[in-house]
Amino acid sequence: MQLHLISFVLIILHCMDYTGCQQHSSSRHWQHKQISGVSSGCQQGGCLTCSDYNGCLSCKPRFFMHLERIGMKQIGVCVTSCPPGFYGTRFPERSPCTKCRSECDSCFAKNFCTRCRAGFYLHLGKCQETCPEGLVRNEAQRECAPKCPADCESCVNSETCTRCRQGLYLLSGRCHHVCPDDFEPSDKLMECTPQVHCEVGEWSEWSPCSRSGRTCRFKRGQETRTRQVLRYPSPFGNPCPEISEIKECLVKRRKCPGGRRNERKEQRIRNRKDKETQNGRRERKRERERERDTGEREDSDNRNKTEHRHRRGHDPDPVWAEDDLVQ
Repeated sequence: MQLHLISFVLIILHCMDYTGCQQHSSSRHWQHKQISGVSSGCQQGGCLTCSDYNGCLSCKPRFFMHLERIGMKQIGVCVTSCPPGFYGTRFPERSPCTKCRSECDSCFAKNFCTRCRAGFYLHLGKCQETCPEGLVRNEAQRECAPKCPADCESCVNSETCTRCRQGLYLLSGRCHHVCPDDFEPSDKLMECTPQVHCEVGEWSEWSPCSRSGRTCRFKRGQETRTRQVLRYPSPFGNPCPEISEIKECLVKRRKCPGGRRNERKEQRIRNRKDKETQNGRRERKRERERERDTGEREDSDNRNKTEHRHRRGHDPDPVWAEDDLVQ
């Protein structure tokens, strides 16, 4: 019954904007029939019942009814959540979207704002023009915030900072110009972070005494041992110690396995490499000499040709060929 009455009032308001109100009155019976039924537009969205003129009249479960104003007319829309500036209330038959208080930009309930309009500041769910004692206005968030210590840019309360001013480092809710012992500054985080010192493992066993990769045919050699880095230090942490050591060693001179045969083989290999190196040097030297001789011959030929042309051009008594004289 209430839906019929609301619909009737909306039709009358709509008629006030047009001169053809009698035409609307004559079709009132048809619109009333549309309201009582389900029109084709109800097949989309969250509408359960609707009319072509007033939009949604009721919504499906879990949807909120929101009235959108278009001029003098209001259209019902079913939404899953109410738009900003409205809050939803669920009832068994109808779940409407209700407008927030005038000072609220958004709200959770009638008396619980979540963001305030310009000129108001949020405190305990209410929007106020002034903040309580001990709190200051935060213009960016439009809320009453605790008064931070001088070194803080933002804070939880008057003793706990969440972000420090430029050039200071945060540690345990306080801002520091210089980080305490066992901490170091992080310019990326602008915080004091714990120092990390280098850690290394145990030394390995000493290697066999060797010299130039051999373990025989020498008297003095070297032994080595190493250890692994388990944790690398932070920029201000203790650096890593040496991870390798070398010491001199003495061994009783002995022959290499294989005797003279291996020695001769190694010597032949070394001789062949030396010979190849020497042959390569001699070949390159001969090539440079050939190039130099070729260049010198070309220069000599060019000089001879030049002198010959010069003599022919200045000879006062040229020698005529016999055929020329006969002619």
